[in-house]
Amino acid sequence: MEAISDLRIKEPGYGSRITILSIDGGGVRGIIPAVILSYLEAKLQEIDGPNARLADYFDVIAGTSTGGLISAMLAAPDDQYPPRPLFDAKSIIEFYEKHCPNIFSPQHGGLLAILAALHGPKYDGKTLHEIIKHYLKGKKLRETLTNLVISTFDIKKLQPTLFSSYQAGRGEAMVLVQKAVQAQLLSLLASIGHSFGSVQYRNKKESTDNDLASPF
Repeated sequence: MEAISDLRIKEPGYGSRITILSIDGGGVRGIIPAVILSYLEAKLQEIDGPNARLADYFDVIAGTSTGGLISAMLAAPDDQYPPRPLFDAKSIIEFYEKHCPNIFSPQHGGLLAILAALHGPKYDGKTLHEIIKHYLKGKKLRETLTNLVISTFDIKKLQPTLFSSYQAGRGEAMVLVQKAVQAQLLSLLASIGHSFGSVQYRNKKESTDNDLASPF
């Protein structure tokens, strides 16, 4: 695969084989799947050349918690090189090493940290929101290089909601990847929810532990 196709992967038809990459998160522990993905991508590059990226091999990329952020980084296009993703897998490790000390610094220490954990999210989300906005600003779901799935929970209808590139051609064409990722990460952050118009969302993880099954 020396010449990587510039065409987006289309929605598979009935009976077709679908390849899915589902990424676990867990705050700073997201660096663990990042290391595994970096190794996988390096092996694929040994076979298909240095331009090979994980988005070229999977019909769907999805994740839970910070795995959702990793998914977006692997699938969102680079503005300077639109056929290529924003991050290669190795760069995601560097992203974690650079930003995790600021993103995942507890708001309190000692006894206050224990009491705070009983009442809500562990981290102040301001830094993470700013970083997500910086890297993903303006990128829409319909522009991803492969199909991206981000799971959230509608706290008004009390039901899970998926944002995906499949749906982007219909009612969600203008949904920004940045906004969907922010809504998906809210269980980690000091925020009550994230709104799209009149609809308010939380991280689906707050309401179900089956988040990784969403792409299936």
